Amino acid sequence: MRVSVRLFAILRERAGAPSIEIELPERATVDDALRALAQRSELSDVLERVPVRMAVNREYAEPASELHCGDELALITPVSGGAERRVHVRICDAPLLLQEIAGLVAHPAAGAIVTFQGTTRDVESLDYEGYREMAESAIRQILTECLERHGLQAIGAEHRLGSVALGETSVIVAASAAHRDAAFAGAREAIDRIKAQAPIWKRELQGDEARWVEGVLP
Repeated sequence: MRVSVRLFAILRERAGAPSIEIELPERATVDDALRALAQRSELSDVLERVPVRMAVNREYAEPASELHCGDELALITPVSGGAERRVHVRICDAPLLLQEIAGLVAHPAAGAIVTFQGTTRDVESLDYEGYREMAESAIRQILTECLERHGLQAIGAEHRLGSVALGETSVIVAASAAHRDAAFAGAREAIDRIKAQAPIWKRELQGDEARWVEGVLP
C-alpha cells in the first residue's frame, strides 16, 4: 500500500515538501514505516540522530501499531515546548555510541550528565533476544518515571539485540540534571529497573558452550 506521511520543522526542510509518499506492504506497522523513512536519503541523517515518533490519525502510536489504507500519518520530532524534559529510547541491532546518547540528554540547565555502559565480560560474546516492542514501551515508562522522580532534565537509554562481543557495549543509560546527585540517582534507578523489568534475555557464548543467563520474573 502507498501512504503519505506529513513532515514538520527540520524534516519538512530536508524533504523540501510538507509530505512524502512511501510504499509499504499490507499489514505494515509503524516500525515498518519508520524503517522505510530512514532509507530516504533526504531524511536518513536526521533520523539517525534525532528521536522521532509516528502519529497515526492524530494520535501517537506505538512501533507495533498496524497501519491501514487511509490512515493519516505524521512524523514528529521533539517539540519545542517539550525540549526541557526529554525521554529517548531505542532498541537496535547496531553498535551503541555513548557520545550520541549523552548528546541527546544535554541541556543548558544541566550541570551534570551521568552515563552508564553495560559491556560483555568473561565470555566471548552475549547473544541478546528481546520482545522489542514491549521492551521499548517498558523502558520508556521506566525512564519517564525516573525523570519525574529525580527531577531530571532528560534521560535516554539504548539497548542492543543480537550478538555483543567481549568488551562491546550492550546497554547505555544517560541522565542529565541540574545537580550530580539527581543525575546519578536517576541513571542508577533506570539501569536497575531496565535489567529487572524489560523483556530482554541474554545467552552466554563461550566456545561450543551456550547458556541462558538466569533472571527474575518482572
